[in-house]
Amino acid sequence: MKHIKSHFKFSKGQRSGIFLLIVLIIIVQCIYFFVDKPVDELVINQAELDQFRSEVDSLKQIQIEKNKPKVFPFNPNYITDYKGYTLGMSNEEIDRLLEFRAKNKWINSIKDFQKVTKVSDSLLAVISPHFKFPEWVTNPKTKRNKSYSNYNVPKSYSQKIDLNLATAQQLQKVNGIGKAFSARIVKFRNKFPGGFISDVQLQDVYGLSPEVIERITNEFTVKTPRVIQIIKLNEATIDELVTIQHIDYEIAHHIIEQRILRQGYQSLNDLTKVKDFPVNKIEIIKLYLTLN
Repeated sequence: MKHIKSHFKFSKGQRSGIFLLIVLIIIVQCIYFFVDKPVDELVINQAELDQFRSEVDSLKQIQIEKNKPKVFPFNPNYITDYKGYTLGMSNEEIDRLLEFRAKNKWINSIKDFQKVTKVSDSLLAVISPHFKFPEWVTNPKTKRNKSYSNYNVPKSYSQKIDLNLATAQQLQKVNGIGKAFSARIVKFRNKFPGGFISDVQLQDVYGLSPEVIERITNEFTVKTPRVIQIIKLNEATIDELVTIQHIDYEIAHHIIEQRILRQGYQSLNDLTKVKDFPVNKIEIIKLYLTLN
């Protein structure tokens, strides 16, 4: 074993060479990591960049326009509290319109609408393009079928037939009401002992469009409303609230919770701010309620 020669035994010159090699490797590594390397200058084509930004902005604007809520044509004579609220009308402006309509008067032009509601010129400019008046108002000189025109011209309260006494055959005289719709209206009315409380309940009859409801109320109205017990909103219990159409236990709970936070409601329209409240049915729900 003493005669075996070690392969790892180096002479003094070899050791010096190895040491020098290690030092050189370390120096090269340091240069690689710590010395800044020249970076190619980035060239930006400003014209192309501006064009790209313009295209992106254009696409964003198109998307914004698509996401805007659409307002469909409507007859301003039938604006409800909720509809007026969504259009940006104040409570006072809505009340003026409802008081005017309660006298069985009609708005037949944009000028009439502003005169009655006293809305600002700026708001009128936004909402008036969506006004849709009946054909006999917009084109009074247009020749029309006599039997059809009679059902377009609004009648006075005394001239109208009681909706709670109307037969299916009488309802079918309204343009747009056939056997199916007339039967559906009578069936819905008869679900309640005493029939309808108000014309607005026609909104609950499945399939009736606002235009058809307008034609019905031109000929019919509730003259003998069903007698109901009016509930005091600021004192009502959950069990009382759930007896109202379109209010379930969850909504009733939210109504009372909001009533406590508000220390009582100041207006029936405050209900539209209650969580999960069916705002599109507010006019029907209000039939059953009073503040105090």
